[in-house]
Amino acid sequence: MTERLLLSSAYFPPVHYMALISKAARVSIEKEENYQKQTYRNRCNIISSNGLQSLTVPVLLGSFHKMPVKDIRIDYSKRWQQLHLRGLRASYASSPYYQFYIEDVEKVILKGHQFLIDLNMHSLNVVMALSGINTPITYTEEFETPGKGKYDFRYMISPKKNFPPGLFTFPAYPQVFSDRWGFTEKLSTLDLLFNIGPECSALLDVVIP
Repeated sequence: MTERLLLSSAYFPPVHYMALISKAARVSIEKEENYQKQTYRNRCNIISSNGLQSLTVPVLLGSFHKMPVKDIRIDYSKRWQQLHLRGLRASYASSPYYQFYIEDVEKVILKGHQFLIDLNMHSLNVVMALSGINTPITYTEEFETPGKGKYDFRYMISPKKNFPPGLFTFPAYPQVFSDRWGFTEKLSTLDLLFNIGPECSALLDVVIP
């Protein structure tokens, strides 16, 4: 078991992110770093009838490269909440466990959080509860230089990066559109929950060899 895991903030985190948390004794979520665009910090990936789809939380414009992630505010001038709920419904309404979990997910999306980091923590707490994970989670108190710790995954888990060989394995599980797209890896843990429900924790346990 990992003693302490360091992760970036993430919106309805991907499967491998949750697998790391399930193996950790405790987790620190980075809140002092400067915000990075086009990462899991403000988006999650699902699979739809049209293929891979990103659900993105819009944020208010600013000097992102100089703004701490803890200060990033959500932009409610765009109807992202309705788009996310509509996308989840279109993709997963026919999945076995959608009706069991969607109410909890809707509460996160419709809560009206002012700051992105609060939305992300809410989404993480809900996914952990639904997955049966009870690892202690805290925020960082100061920024740590990347690469110092063995279990620093803040900048490794990214939609744009491939993992080192052998770091993660993704056992295939039933997915709604697998007949069209085959098995798709690295999706939001929502995909896992909606498709296999209570078996989620068992699969997360084998993602890390």
